[in-house]
Parts: sequence; C-alpha cells; structure tokens
Amino acid sequence: MVKLTRIYTRTGDEGRTRLADNAEASKTDPRLDAYGSVDEANCALGVALALPDVPADLAQVLGLMQNELFDVGADLATPMRGDLPYQPVRVEQASIDRLEAWCDRFNADLAPLASFVLPGGCPLAAQLHVARTQVRRAERAAWAAAEAYGLDDETDDSPAGTNALAIRYLNRASDLLFILARCANRAAGVDEVCWTPQAGR
Repeated sequence: MVKLTRIYTRTGDEGRTRLADNAEASKTDPRLDAYGSVDEANCALGVALALPDVPADLAQVLGLMQNELFDVGADLATPMRGDLPYQPVRVEQASIDRLEAWCDRFNADLAPLASFVLPGGCPLAAQLHVARTQVRRAERAAWAAAEAYGLDDETDDSPAGTNALAIRYLNRASDLLFILARCANRAAGVDEVCWTPQAGR
C-alpha cells in the first residue's frame, strides 16, 4: 500500500527524479513523459465523472479505468527488470481483454458510422473525447519510451525496457472512450455530427 506523508520532496528541483524502481532519471526522460501523459488522461476522466447525470453503466466502467490507468502509470514508471526486490505493478492481458469486451458490448447497439464523428455533443461526450485524445497522446509517449529503451527485460547491452501490455492497454482504452462518448450522446438524446470533408468550402 502506498503511504504519502509529505507531498513536496525538493528532489526535483535540479530537473531529476526517481522512477518507481528508485533509479534516477531526468525529468525529460521519455518514461516520465509516458506516465505523466497517463496521469493527464486520468485527470480528464475525473472531470468526466464529476459531470452530472453520468449513466451508471458508464460511470462504473470509467471508475475502473481510472484505477487501471494508475496501474499503467506505475507500470511505465517501473523499468522491466528481473532483479527488483518487490513485485511491481504490471498491466496484464486480462485487463486488455476486459476493455475489448466492453468495446464490443457498448458498440453493439450504436448506429454504424459512415464518417468520422466531430468531437462534442453533450458535456460528458465532449469530455470523453478530450480523455480519448489524451490517452492517445499517452500511447504515443509510451511508444517513444519503448523506442528509447526497448520492450524486453534488461540485458548486458540494453537498458530495462517497457511493458508492451501497458501500451496495448492505452490503445484499447482510447478505442473504448470513443465508443463511450457515442453512448453518452445517445443517452442524452444528442445527435452526433459527422465530418463532411470540405463542407461549404
């Protein structure tokens, strides 16, 4: 269990910080960008859940996703090393399978799309689109970390890598948030507006 007794530490005043395995890293390290972007996306979900009249089934899913995004952030903050003295938080395939099942479940009753949807509609849908794009940004940042450090365990000639399942989770999460935004508009009785290329131009 995490125990936070003091919020400020002064350890970052020189542009350095520590990863979850206590290794020192620059604040410009791509791993920090990755888990920091996940934190931003999680905050966007917090705004969505703070809106009034969130349908109960969506609120349940979004609440679990918030917890799992913390798992993703912890995973990305912990390089893939085999010599850790503790069991790190790692994203598992079961979480990705659950996201895919939710995608299928919530998408089943939605009308097929003939074009891209313009972000917006009811406040909840608009906020879920914001969260969706932030999750996509987190995914790109995680891939940048994987490009820098690899996807495998630490070896003699490469540093500790990034868990591919954490990145895969972000990919599926953004897909689900797109679907849930559509569900939110449907629940609110708001018509979606689709992209019309070069409309009126």
